Amino acid sequence: MDAKRIVPVIMCGGAGTRLWPISREDLPKQFIPLIGERSTFQQTFDRIGSNELFAPPIVITNSDFRFVVAEQLRVLGVEAEIILEPSRRDSGPAVAIAAELVSRRDPGAIVLILAADHVIRDREAFLAACRDALPAAQSGQIVTFGLRPTHPSTDYGYVLPGAGIGGSPVFKVDAFAEKPNAETAARYIASGYLWNSGNFLFRADTMLAEIALFEPEIVAAARAAVGDGAKEYDFFRLGAEAFESAPAKSIDYSVMERTKRAAVVPADYGWSDVGSWNAVWDLMERDGDANAVHGTAEFLNAGSNLVYSADGALTAIVGLDDIIVVTTLDAVLVASRAKAADIKMLVKQMKAKNRREVTEHRRVYRPWGYYQTVDLGERYQVKRIVVNPGAKLSLQKHRHRSEHWVVVRGTAEVIVDGNTRNLYENESAYIPIGSVHRLANWERAPLELIEVQVGGYLGEDDIVRLEDVYHRI
Repeated sequence: MDAKRIVPVIMCGGAGTRLWPISREDLPKQFIPLIGERSTFQQTFDRIGSNELFAPPIVITNSDFRFVVAEQLRVLGVEAEIILEPSRRDSGPAVAIAAELVSRRDPGAIVLILAADHVIRDREAFLAACRDALPAAQSGQIVTFGLRPTHPSTDYGYVLPGAGIGGSPVFKVDAFAEKPNAETAARYIASGYLWNSGNFLFRADTMLAEIALFEPEIVAAARAAVGDGAKEYDFFRLGAEAFESAPAKSIDYSVMERTKRAAVVPADYGWSDVGSWNAVWDLMERDGDANAVHGTAEFLNAGSNLVYSADGALTAIVGLDDIIVVTTLDAVLVASRAKAADIKMLVKQMKAKNRREVTEHRRVYRPWGYYQTVDLGERYQVKRIVVNPGAKLSLQKHRHRSEHWVVVRGTAEVIVDGNTRNLYENESAYIPIGSVHRLANWERAPLELIEVQVGGYLGEDDIVRLEDVYHRI
């Protein structure tokens, strides 16, 4: 490993419930193009790519997101080492895993922890902040990036700079503070506090030593999880039993609020953690009445509203101010901007009622492409299926449903009970209940087809995989 370059580690395991219904458990906000044409996960690679400052990146993500991560990297043409967590254990164990992985190759290597769901609008200022922080990190400081506040936000934690370190632009940390109320936030800003970005720069061995000092169980679990891990397809899967023995604690609580090595570099690079719909409104362009629109909207005597239409439907607002309207194919959210933080509680309420819309999108990504539910009724379901070039589904069968496939674009290789044939546009195939079948796309363009399922049970767990190149059996 090249110790002269920073090893970026991108964390992308969060659920993003405050941005429901766009962000859901099976496809959270970091994988969605909320601001711009690329997801915030992809934008993170735009910042660290093609730059002499950074070594090849590491991604730490939940096992459920592994194929979304791989696909979004494929679209970018970027390679990364993808580490799979078997469960969510907060940022403390994840940072320990990153430090352990890098330390095994070079204990003195510098690690940059980056969240996959942040927006940074000034890339050059971000790179300058990394360069400013590098000498302090090399000397054994754990450096956080403190953003100069633009307003007294209640959505962020705060950090107070103390004495300077050797005449550099880096300062010791005098205090960390949790998310405050509005009055306290205003007082923090007046006292010189910065927003705490939650991104850190450190030597791998330094971080391991500090976690071991305060939370030895986390370091022990991380070392065992890496030691018990195994290569799986294009991923490295951590040992489940060892990883799940780690206490679920944030790195802020585990280390940063307790260590004597905490430092901060003040920065101003247009940062947001996109932690609420208000943050999205703040990042978007707005018209003369301060209305922000993604999609299509009309306003009459209405101002300071956010309209986010994922399905392209026209949204019209008359005589209302300061509201959020978000529409998807299967859900509509209407909320006061003043109560945007309560959306997380709404999601919790709906989850307790087992609402499918909390966890699942109508479009579901798979390692071979994606499918999208078009219609769903009693004993039938219609899906649009898109298969990536060179990809194939598992060899499988169903116990409770038959399927009808109609190709609308591309060429499909179809196997049914050992018989193979090609289907071209406007041709169809019938898959009886219990038939062993497979679908593949060997062309250079995506394959698109319509699937009609008919039967007494249509759930995804009716799939019996007999052979799968993605190791999902």
